[in-house]
Amino acid sequence: MIKVSDAVKELTKCVDPEMGSDIVNLGLIYNIKPDKEDNVKVTLTMTSPMCPVISIILADVQLRLESIPNVKKVDIELVWDPLWNPEMMSDDLKYAATV
Repeated sequence: MIKVSDAVKELTKCVDPEMGSDIVNLGLIYNIKPDKEDNVKVTLTMTSPMCPVISIILADVQLRLESIPNVKKVDIELVWDPLWNPEMMSDDLKYAATV
């Protein structure tokens, strides 16, 4: 069975080129749900519905999750509720932004 930690590890390699940080620490990942058939569903958002690199980030998410051994299918759900805000960033990233 696919582990959530494996998916998180891969998604930390996925960088939002406009923000310059990975999508996990930005707080863009809302849920990662592997199932018994080795499929993975990820629910995520973007920093803005007007983000010009949505398709690039989604393609990167797809490729990185597919690179995990034994993953059969990746389902990505892009949502806008709740809307992303800077409070969703990891504490380390928030601190780095203030320095």
